[in-house]
Amino acid sequence: MKTIFSGIQPSGTITLGNYIGALMQFVELQDEYDCYFCIVDQHAITVPQDRLVLRKNIRSLAALYIAVGIDPEKVTLFVQSEVPAHAQAAWMLQCVAYIGELERMTQFKDKSQGKDSVTAGLLTYPPLMAADILLYNTDLVPVGEDQKQHLELTRDLAERFNKKYNDIFTIPEVRIPKVGARIMSLQDPTKKMSKSDPNTKGFISLLDDPKTIEKKIKSSVTDSDGVVRFDKENKAGISNLLSIYSIIDNRPIDDIVSEYEGKGYGEFKSGLAEVLVKKLSAIQERYYQLIESDELDRILDMGAEKANKVASKMVKKMENGMGLGRKRR
Repeated sequence: MKTIFSGIQPSGTITLGNYIGALMQFVELQDEYDCYFCIVDQHAITVPQDRLVLRKNIRSLAALYIAVGIDPEKVTLFVQSEVPAHAQAAWMLQCVAYIGELERMTQFKDKSQGKDSVTAGLLTYPPLMAADILLYNTDLVPVGEDQKQHLELTRDLAERFNKKYNDIFTIPEVRIPKVGARIMSLQDPTKKMSKSDPNTKGFISLLDDPKTIEKKIKSSVTDSDGVVRFDKENKAGISNLLSIYSIIDNRPIDDIVSEYEGKGYGEFKSGLAEVLVKKLSAIQERYYQLIESDELDRILDMGAEKANKVASKMVKKMENGMGLGRKRR
């Protein structure tokens, strides 16, 4: 089995876009690959966090992983900060990374723009991400287009480390999902759906209640011609809704278009809202069973133990390659 690694930041409840673009894919991948799914809480602290909110978000994200169908018997699910090797490996990779290449990262430019000061952690975020991936001999990393640059740097750092110290790391490949990788905002279909959107009508959270889901779908931006038709260029809003409908209901877009032929947007949106409520209600039921349970703690303890065994071995190889520590007699 090839190995897959993926991490999601615990920075608020994940959106429908995250679910379609990432978590749905993970459920399928767990049967075909050796999967490591990580809650990357150390990445979250590159920007200020409320410690109590962060702790809540870590647990919430873990529960959602399981609730959407991730099987902890098939995958390794764990919290990044509970595996010290991530920080240890990140420091060693920082020592082979160049400031210039870190400053060129698009996300660093975006997050530091207009700020009087930024943390060193924001600049050195990519070596930590590289460590996350390289610790597990990862073959494939499923990411969206916005993370491709970081994956390219990860490959560069791995190749540089291998050349300088030893042939230690597997060079990972990028795996971009073929469908559902970019679900757009409900209020601005030219932008990706994001939980950081100041307009909360622009995204659906996996924990939104049925009335909220219905309201957000009914207020979503479409166009004035009233024809349900897939045309990304001229009908971005309705095309985005059709993509969501197709993926959540597991039906071809053409079938949905045929169903709503001669019907208006109101009826179409009601149908989509009904499908979403049904799907998310099942996820939420499992989520609330888990969120305060001992079962969730047992799953995360088991995942941390498995991840620690693998990651600590790789850290030891890295240290040996760089000449760190004492040579045992």
